[in-house]
Amino acid sequence: MLGHQSQLHPSDNKFHVGNGEDGKHYWLTPAELYAQLDAEFGPFDFDPCPYPVQPGFDGLTCEWGQRNYVNPPFGSIMHDGKKKGPTAWMRKAILEQSKGKLSVVVYPVDKWVLMMLKATGAANVRNLGDVRWHAIEDGSQGKGTGRHIAAFVLWPNIVLGRLLAALQGGTATD
Repeated sequence: MLGHQSQLHPSDNKFHVGNGEDGKHYWLTPAELYAQLDAEFGPFDFDPCPYPVQPGFDGLTCEWGQRNYVNPPFGSIMHDGKKKGPTAWMRKAILEQSKGKLSVVVYPVDKWVLMMLKATGAANVRNLGDVRWHAIEDGSQGKGTGRHIAAFVLWPNIVLGRLLAALQGGTATD
């Protein structure tokens, strides 16, 4: 029996070798989408999931910038001998938020989840549609994941406190 993708040798791991049809990876954010998010929430000064990744770089343990764009791996990876997936990246983004930093985290979710979040007033989650990520090998546009991509906007805690206070008609204390 095969192990989980994160435990396979890179040559056998679909997140390293690409999809079965053409062997390409679809990890890079389209320039137009990045520009839209950067214009609204940036300028972004740090990417904890860069491509290419420099040797020794670890976005899960390093200090992030003040305004972060986060497009984490869509699958699990092995990190310090343990399987790490989206939960690890969300925990890190929340930790950085607690330090007063803004992060925009993009990740695929089912469209119905986004519909329910919108219906219940979750203003800090955006539906980006089925993003057609660009291949790292040649920049060609992929087919999309077949799932809508959510942009979770984690405002710095102090900013969020001020926004909530303003909505409630009071003032926030630092």
